[in-house]
Amino acid sequence: MSLADELLADLEEAGEEDSDGEVAECKAEGMLEDIPEEMELDYAGTESVSSIAKLRDSKQFSEIMDKIKIYVGKQRKNSEVMGPVESDPEYRLIVAANNLTVEIENELNIIHKFTRDKYSKRFPELESLVPTSLDYVRTVKELGNNLDKCKNNENLQQILTNATIMVVSVTASTTQGTMLGDDELKKLEEACDMALELNQSKHQIYEYVESRMSFIAPNVSIIVGASTAAKIMGIAGGLTNLAKMPACNLMLLGAQRRTLSGFSSTSLLPHTGYIYHCDVVQSLPPDLRRKAARLVASKCTLAARVDSFHESGVGKVGYDLKEEIERKFDKWQEPPPVKTVKPLPAPLDGQRKKRGGRRYRKMKERLGLTEIRKHANRMTFAEIEDDAYQEDLGFSLGQLGKSGSGRVRQAQVNEATKARISKSLQRTLQKQSMTYGGKSTVRDRSSGISSSVAFTPLQGLEIVNPQAAEKKVAEANQKYFSNTSEFVKVKKE
Repeated sequence: MSLADELLADLEEAGEEDSDGEVAECKAEGMLEDIPEEMELDYAGTESVSSIAKLRDSKQFSEIMDKIKIYVGKQRKNSEVMGPVESDPEYRLIVAANNLTVEIENELNIIHKFTRDKYSKRFPELESLVPTSLDYVRTVKELGNNLDKCKNNENLQQILTNATIMVVSVTASTTQGTMLGDDELKKLEEACDMALELNQSKHQIYEYVESRMSFIAPNVSIIVGASTAAKIMGIAGGLTNLAKMPACNLMLLGAQRRTLSGFSSTSLLPHTGYIYHCDVVQSLPPDLRRKAARLVASKCTLAARVDSFHESGVGKVGYDLKEEIERKFDKWQEPPPVKTVKPLPAPLDGQRKKRGGRRYRKMKERLGLTEIRKHANRMTFAEIEDDAYQEDLGFSLGQLGKSGSGRVRQAQVNEATKARISKSLQRTLQKQSMTYGGKSTVRDRSSGISSSVAFTPLQGLEIVNPQAAEKKVAEANQKYFSNTSEFVKVKKE
């Protein structure tokens, strides 16, 4: 055998040991149903249910039920117990009654298997429609050979939901089962009566244990109530087994498996047991119940371990744990704190030296953006711009020259931001703009189609100067409104 084969063989052996250990642990903790080996057999050929279910007629069952009837009317207190509580006869009766409830559950499973095998001849589909053993037994007793009783049956409405009844009635109309004989029907009725009687005895034990929970497990009863404490202790098989159970398994005690028969699963709550449905957890909003069930289960485990050693008989530990649970519940339901708006901290930069005054303001006006630059920086929305230069892509003139008739016109210049020009510079520029010599369309910047020949109605063709009028106006402006001219004649008085 190679090294790889040896490793695989070791892993398989370790896996088998782990799986066996987990199953054994779950059985010891009450998580798996202790189903006897006989339940896996086929009971279709069994003559009577009494041959396989013998608990009801046993001596142990009758003795425990008789003692419970004797102790039910008596009231017990912790002060009446002298010495260790294990030596008290009623405590031993409570432990025996808890163990009996586990045996009753196993016996109900056996009877359910017997009834299912017998009744599958008449209605084989009922097994998948009604998965709960006790509901199945009650339905079989109510229907019998007559499957037409499904419709408008008040007794059946107390057992099953309306949706399940509708599915059962529709399936019963198309079933391929055959009629049962009188002998077989009588055996089924006997099995159903036995199952219902055992279930009633189980509830009597629960009621008795519930009334004695303040005596046997006061701390657990304070946290979840006497009824829920009796149920979880009955399923666990006693207070000692309950104390050994971890909190994650304690929370699942009493979980029921449901078959929805094709209906919606919105109302189904998986992995929820007696702890989830107790009053302490149900008082919270739905979104906090699973979290609360985990918390309550952990505190019940601690309280059960205290009760198993018979400490804190007055329930002081239970009251402390319940107060801690309620304090956490209140903390979960508190509204979130209001967020305070914090002001921004003072800047770390020191105070800058700011210059003010007319000279500083005038300098800013001179160095500010001109109107042409403002128009060039503006862009029109949803319009493709033309590049100003081929070598600089994306550089455009903005809105410069786009307003008005479309011609590039000079923008209005703000006098406040206009650059200063001295008077001597102004005279020099004015002299340069004056024209000397002959006139031309280039130097005069006049239209090229202007002519000195004009047509008059009286004289016909006449040679005139087209710029005479403009020159006359320019000379008048130069004489009276020039920036460089001075007073020609001053009248003296």
